[in-house]
Amino acid sequence: MSGTSPALQPPAGAVPPVRHPDAPAPGELLGAHYGQCFGCGGDQPHGLHLEARAGEGVSLTAEFTVRPAHQGAPGLAHGGVLATALDETLGSLNWLLRTIAVTGRLETDFIRPVPVGSTLYLEAEVTAVAGRKIFSTATGRIGGPDGPVAVRADALFVEVRVDHFVRHGRREEIQAAMNDPDQLRRTRAFEVNP
Repeated sequence: MSGTSPALQPPAGAVPPVRHPDAPAPGELLGAHYGQCFGCGGDQPHGLHLEARAGEGVSLTAEFTVRPAHQGAPGLAHGGVLATALDETLGSLNWLLRTIAVTGRLETDFIRPVPVGSTLYLEAEVTAVAGRKIFSTATGRIGGPDGPVAVRADALFVEVRVDHFVRHGRREEIQAAMNDPDQLRRTRAFEVNP
């Protein structure tokens, strides 16, 4: 990525990421981490409904189709929506580490316009881990998984405890997620939100 800031460069001593032994198998659909998530949740009528699949190592692929509700300029995806798609994809990597983490920094390059009706094909991977810091990168292509690059991003995620969400989230949603009888859904609800 061009112009990546020093904050997104792994420090000396950073280690390669290690996929958690209980992470979803390569090719497995990750599913939404929370139904109300704008990025991946199925309960958001205007959300991205992004679908991510586990890849090899600590990588994944994802897709979302740009709908009219996602446009900025007439007929084109809003840049903030594209940044959201990158952030959601990068955040989903943490599920392969089985780490609860939030976005600390996201730097995005917009390479070419993404028309409404097109599908954005995303690839992401964790590049390094340094203590609580998780460094990752992603690209988004149009016209197919091997099509031209439209967007790309580098990110820094920071591992947090679930009490981060309890302290900062709205009480009703936090309580509903905490009361979910499905332990996996309960855990994933606190996966990648800032």
